[in-house]
Amino acid sequence: MSDHNPNARLETFCDGVFAIAMTLLIIDIKIPSTQITDTNSFWLALKQIIPSILSFILSFIVILITWVNHHNSLKAIGKTSNPFIYANGLLLLTVVFVPFPTALLGEHLFTEHSAPAVILYDGTLALQAAGWILLSNTSLKGQLSKSERSKKVMLANRRFSYFAFTLYSFCAIMAFWFPLTIAIITIISWIFWLIYGITIRHEELA
Repeated sequence: MSDHNPNARLETFCDGVFAIAMTLLIIDIKIPSTQITDTNSFWLALKQIIPSILSFILSFIVILITWVNHHNSLKAIGKTSNPFIYANGLLLLTVVFVPFPTALLGEHLFTEHSAPAVILYDGTLALQAAGWILLSNTSLKGQLSKSERSKKVMLANRRFSYFAFTLYSFCAIMAFWFPLTIAIITIISWIFWLIYGITIRHEELA
């Protein structure tokens, strides 16, 4: 019984939510059959959905990184609490919401009315960061960490979450005036998070 994981049900539930959110990202990427009349129109239709494909890839990376961090966070705690579960629920809410702004971003990014799509996308990322802040705080206040090293993981999560909340809140505001520039900054930031997560953070927390 010493190997029993008290958070097994929570992990299973969360993994299912992440998997569904990832799957939903691709559902809205479709080529209207009415556009296809010959080979040239087929290539043109494929070209028109490139923004949607790019948005899909970005959001897949966002959810993947979130899942990896969430997986590591649950490994760092040896028990749970009601505040932690509800904070986790808020985080999952932002994850399952990601497909909606992703679809809007893919459809409107290169149009004259792209600002609302970019604002909503970065606003969702800011809300996700807020979810991480609550998750980290409830873990630390409830002393749920398994060890000092595990506590270090949660402290790092909280530190990065405050930075992410500030960054994406700022981006959401600035997207009113510079939506395309903010979209590029958002993409670059997640490329950084991906590289950082693969090459640097593992070494820092080892």
